[in-house]
Amino acid sequence: VSLQPTGVFNIMCVCVCVCVQVHPENEDWTCFEQTASLDIKSFFGFESTVEKIAMKQYASSIKKGKEIIEYYLKELDDEGLTHVPRWSPSSHSLPLSSPTSLSTNQPDLLHINLLSSSLTFCVFYVADKLDADYIKRYLGDLTPLQESCLIRLRKWLQETHKGKIPKDEHILRFLRARDFNMDKAREILCQSLTWRKQHQVDYLLETWSSPQVLQDYYTGGWHHHDKDGRPLYILRLGQMDTKGLVRALGEESLLRHVLSINEEGLRRCEENTKVFGRPISCWTCLVDLEGLNMRHLWRPGVKALLRIIEVVEANYPETLGRLLILRAPRVFPVLWTLVSPFIDENTRKKFLIYAGNDYQGAGGLVDYIDKEIIPDFLGGECMCEVPEGGLVPKSMYRTAEEVENEDIRLWTEMIYQSASIFKGAPHEIVIEIIDASSVITWDFDVCKGDIVFNIYHSKRAPQVPRKDTLGAHGITSPGGNNVQLIDKSWTLGQDYSMVESPLTCKEGESVQGSHITRWPGFYILQWKFHNMAACSATNLPRVDDVLATLQVSSHKCKVMYYTEVLGSEDFRGSMTSLESSHSGFSQLSAATTNSNQSQSSSMISR
Repeated sequence: VSLQPTGVFNIMCVCVCVCVQVHPENEDWTCFEQTASLDIKSFFGFESTVEKIAMKQYASSIKKGKEIIEYYLKELDDEGLTHVPRWSPSSHSLPLSSPTSLSTNQPDLLHINLLSSSLTFCVFYVADKLDADYIKRYLGDLTPLQESCLIRLRKWLQETHKGKIPKDEHILRFLRARDFNMDKAREILCQSLTWRKQHQVDYLLETWSSPQVLQDYYTGGWHHHDKDGRPLYILRLGQMDTKGLVRALGEESLLRHVLSINEEGLRRCEENTKVFGRPISCWTCLVDLEGLNMRHLWRPGVKALLRIIEVVEANYPETLGRLLILRAPRVFPVLWTLVSPFIDENTRKKFLIYAGNDYQGAGGLVDYIDKEIIPDFLGGECMCEVPEGGLVPKSMYRTAEEVENEDIRLWTEMIYQSASIFKGAPHEIVIEIIDASSVITWDFDVCKGDIVFNIYHSKRAPQVPRKDTLGAHGITSPGGNNVQLIDKSWTLGQDYSMVESPLTCKEGESVQGSHITRWPGFYILQWKFHNMAACSATNLPRVDDVLATLQVSSHKCKVMYYTEVLGSEDFRGSMTSLESSHSGFSQLSAATTNSNQSQSSSMISR
């Protein structure tokens, strides 16, 4: 077999012969032999240097060949194939062929000779290879098989993709995200390239200008780098008014802003690669949760967050090197339960979570960030230019006309229910809990009037009236969206009990909260008309009061509400997932566990 390369590759000719045959003493064994010959042409007096480089590459090829064999043996083993019958030549064996000429535009070709009971491969490896120094400098450690996957995927893109070909570092992220499965990586990479083209993401940094409300109230920004040279992004999520930002800007603008942050992160990774002289392909994110409360669980805001996570996970894989979550409060497990199913498992493994001041000790921030650049609001000495946030003024909210065509309006109207509340006629809903330690969450806006919010527990199931029947108190509800469930014959303390202190809510307030249930049974959420001169919350509604409100329009309140139950298994499963992370979550975990075992826990925020 001879090789006749063309162009710049005419400096050498390599022939690698591989022989696979049955072991002469044990036919269950297979012998593998590999030899090679190297013919270096004139190379301006550097023939010996080229020979040493070629031998180094050949040694690498031997390791690659072994790795490929082991890979396919594992594939067979995973398929349950443990025995392969001994090969024997058929009557139609291929004749020995004459030497074949190969050009450089046909890499990795095999010329096969079938010789009696053995199989001999003469392999010419003149395919494009990545320079070892280039790999070390820009890509990081790669096995021969991983290098081969990168080369093949890049070549496939060059041959088939119409448009800008991404850099090797970007292609490698998608391969790593799918454990170097070529088909899966190619699929998600093609989808991402199409998405980037449709939304002009390649030009985002040049075209996107953050609105002033984001510059003032979005509590995130870049801040130096961590000890590994990764760009450091700080997000003071607990100080951010997510509800205000969504209402002022809309979901699309927030998503666009987050995409610009990711694009800036890619640019900073390239810069740090040059500065530190080693591959920097991801960044570190520090999230401070001080101030996080149930207000952050406003459902349209959670929906916007989930969409952002989905888009970032699909188009920026393997860009998050580490996520440091600091000062996690008690409400955090509820938020984590809602969002964690949308976060890739490999990404979750990069989370480090600290409750309270755990981050200040050993194993905390100083292990990942130089002491000199720890932000001042975390006890460090470095001034951080991240905005402090605060509530977005309602004067900056968009009008109803501006959000009329947006999905958030339709989505809000779809999941939220409205209820009218009258003096003496509260609105009540019942939630049946099977497993203790489940979490009831609620989110409601007081659209008109002042109300009192209560939560009760009963072992008895209240009678839920049909829309075409009388209300639970024997009278027709003043509004079609007003339901009363607590029977007037029930006695507080015997038939049902109050599990939360009454909460007075003013007109215009938005309230989010949760309650960790202590017992199974029926939980009644009640919105009641608030009257300073009214009797105590323990008195039952009176029929006369209800009839009187039919003629008094000022005694009408209105709420928009949404409730959701996080199952005990899901909630505790989320906690287990957090506890198993590399984290300092012990204090928070213990606090939540104790609250489940000894008392009900409520978290309410306006």
